Amino acid sequence: MKVVVALDSFKGSVSSLEAGRAVRHGVLLADPEAEVSVVPVADGGEGTVAAVLACSPEAREVAVQTVDPVGRPVTASYALLERAGTTTAVLEAASVIGLGMLDRVDSTAPPRAHSGGLATVLRHALDAADRVLLGLGGTASTDGGTGLLLAWDSPPPRHNPLWHGGDLPGALPDLSRVVVLTDVANPLLGASGAAAVFGPQKGADAAQVRRLERGMERWADLLEELSGRQVARAPGAGAAGGLGAALLACGARLEPGFTRLAAEIGLVGLFAGADVVFTGEGSLDAQTTMGKAPQGVAVLAREAGALVVGLAGRVERPAPGVAWPFDVALAIHSRLRPLEEALDPTITCAELSATAAEAVRLLRHRVP
Repeated sequence: MKVVVALDSFKGSVSSLEAGRAVRHGVLLADPEAEVSVVPVADGGEGTVAAVLACSPEAREVAVQTVDPVGRPVTASYALLERAGTTTAVLEAASVIGLGMLDRVDSTAPPRAHSGGLATVLRHALDAADRVLLGLGGTASTDGGTGLLLAWDSPPPRHNPLWHGGDLPGALPDLSRVVVLTDVANPLLGASGAAAVFGPQKGADAAQVRRLERGMERWADLLEELSGRQVARAPGAGAAGGLGAALLACGARLEPGFTRLAAEIGLVGLFAGADVVFTGEGSLDAQTTMGKAPQGVAVLAREAGALVVGLAGRVERPAPGVAWPFDVALAIHSRLRPLEEALDPTITCAELSATAAEAVRLLRHRVP
């Protein structure tokens, strides 16, 4: 049996590679003669750089000193690779301003968290490469990219500029060499916008969401005045707390994260001849079918003729009529656990291994 393991990270618990190795262990427990390869995947969020480094032998890691979403020193890194005479940098915003960097995700976060630290790393990458692929998932800030643009030629702000008011950028850098990777199609404003949808995920209460929305409205007007582009309602403008809008205004373009990364690392070829492909992440549900990495893996694996097994901490099949790309989808937890326990890396890996072994036993009769 030839098996390919291509899981996204289980946020707050284990990385893509850690999850993949746990599944490989389980597969080999059930079938010691199986040929198992582990491929890290991502869709622009956490693990994007690691996936490129693991799948691209020519890539090298570049470290940059900057600040995190609340201004503390941090070392971030990006991948640099050269192909056919073109140098590409791949970086993820989550490595600089990630939600996981906050000590607490509560109402103290929205006034403080900003995107300023990303400016240092993005400028460094633009100096080193012909083009930059920037993943936007998993960020802590809801500042519309004001921090990024204020810090482009100045020190990063000390707090969220949208929250505290004051000066906003008066000019925009040229970011036309940047391709933004995201699976989010939300606009900047309104009920499906950055503040309303992502603010609560980053600690904002109802009153804070309203205040952030007012700041976003003012910022959207200024962005459109400075750029001459209609960005507020553009799909993806609300990504990463509105960072998508700022990048669009500066000439960057948005692409589906998984699709672009799959092409960069040659993922399609890795599934050739596979009997079974494992994929998954923390939750498999209706959102999975909207461009998330497990859906992308499943589609490519099926096209290659493989059976697809989805693994997740939680599985909730979408309503009838919504395409479900998995032949089998299994929740890994053997019993209901408190969140802190469910996120424990040791428990996650053990249950990934056990569930993968169970899946192999279930599917053995379906594999030639």
